[in-house]
Amino acid sequence: MNINKKSFGVLSNGKKVELYTLSAGELSLSISTLGATLTSLYVPSRKTGIEDILLGYSTLGGYAADTAFLGFTIGRFANRIRGSRFTIGGSTYNLPKNEGENCLHAGLKNFGRQVWSAEKYEDKDGVYVRFTLKSPDNDEGFPGNLNAVVSYGLTRSNEVVAMYEAAVDSLCPVNLTNHAYFNLAGEGRGDVLSHELIIHASEYLPVDEHNIPTGEQAKVELTPFDFRVWKTIGRNIGETARGYDHCYVIDGAPGKLRPVAEVFERTSGRLMRVYATHPGVQFYTGNYLNNIAGKAGSFYNTHAGFCLETQHFPDSPNKPQFPPCIYGPDKDYAEKAVFRFEW
Repeated sequence: MNINKKSFGVLSNGKKVELYTLSAGELSLSISTLGATLTSLYVPSRKTGIEDILLGYSTLGGYAADTAFLGFTIGRFANRIRGSRFTIGGSTYNLPKNEGENCLHAGLKNFGRQVWSAEKYEDKDGVYVRFTLKSPDNDEGFPGNLNAVVSYGLTRSNEVVAMYEAAVDSLCPVNLTNHAYFNLAGEGRGDVLSHELIIHASEYLPVDEHNIPTGEQAKVELTPFDFRVWKTIGRNIGETARGYDHCYVIDGAPGKLRPVAEVFERTSGRLMRVYATHPGVQFYTGNYLNNIAGKAGSFYNTHAGFCLETQHFPDSPNKPQFPPCIYGPDKDYAEKAVFRFEW
């Protein structure tokens, strides 16, 4: 097991950015202090050799100019909030409108745009980097001073581990995740429509024309959203508006680490199994990728990658029927996700 740290460059504001590369088992993971961003993940294959399976950029400039959240850690609140506002205790909080009238991924200066502090550590099972960020009161309109701690690591068992924690001194919605785009054939190697997928969810959240949940939890049975048994991502994608961008209600009890999804890519033989404590997972098929210049000459277009963003439900601050997402002085936030690889 090994951790390497090097300079990744300097932003226009003079802030230095570092890149950590972790090696454990047969995996190698790189993470930037800009946005606590997953920049690469090299995974072996008995058929095609070792390849990077994360969409991303070769340079810091690509991440600084990114509009697709490639690999970003998202906060304070991942996904969409209707009308860019919510109310707690009779007080209404207004957020930036960065997707029509709605707020997406916590606004324009979300956690993916910040330079995090970082420290490396290891235990008997793996190597990790602990990223910390202080978000002041009224940051992008959110109440309270929030301290975020996000730890990413690799284990000897070929697992990527993500641990999300936050403490805030005022009542505030909190919903942290990572926005990694995967292509198990290798980044830049076409679309992901032939990937085979299982999502361990009997229900999903229908959305309106602005991708905001209606508030209903609907059965996946007899719909294009049913991935309870193996099927390709592309099999029913034509029956959706322009692709999948929906939150699934993960079977089992929230708060317990349990199966979320499994993805298999036949050409490489790579298999990814996902586990999480979160109540939901946003399955997104890169519907809005449009000729993005990625790594080493790659260009990413529609469906070039997929995301499995373990998280609380979108628009939870405005949907009291959803699992609670409000944290504060007497209640800290803590969630965990694990991505296990086989080949």
